Amino acid sequence: MTRDSAAPAAPTLRHVSTIAIEVDEPIDLGEGADGWRRIIPILSGTAIGEISGRVLPGGADFQSRRPDGVTELEARYPIETEDGTRLEVINEAIRAGSAEDIQRLMVGEPVDPARIYFRGTPRLRAPEGPWEWVNRTLFVATGVRRPDAVELTVFAIE
Repeated sequence: MTRDSAAPAAPTLRHVSTIAIEVDEPIDLGEGADGWRRIIPILSGTAIGEISGRVLPGGADFQSRRPDGVTELEARYPIETEDGTRLEVINEAIRAGSAEDIQRLMVGEPVDPARIYFRGTPRLRAPEGPWEWVNRTLFVATGVRRPDAVELTVFAIE
């Protein structure tokens, strides 16, 4: 870059989907080297927006709560779009809040979403065809944890 070059424009975000994910009871794995671990089975859900369809069963959210109280999450699940294409979603995220609020989330109690920092970087994978644009697009998401569901609002970075 030369001194005369203009600075690149900041990226913008485009809403592509709001995903409501129904989850099952957590499977507690106990304490590990990276903190307290659990797996949350994904039962079903819906995606509404440019990416619309249904969340298929069989996915899971793998969580580790670090000693500093921050929860690291990695969720993997399929979405079947309205045209029948199956997308793979791999969402890495972090969730943080006060110790009291995080404990309430862990036992399934509601917490005001404004009190929780829940952000993710979903990657989507698609076969060749009309959905392959997701293979070359970066996404970010905001999340809300409900007692029996997770709601993600997903944005493409442009």
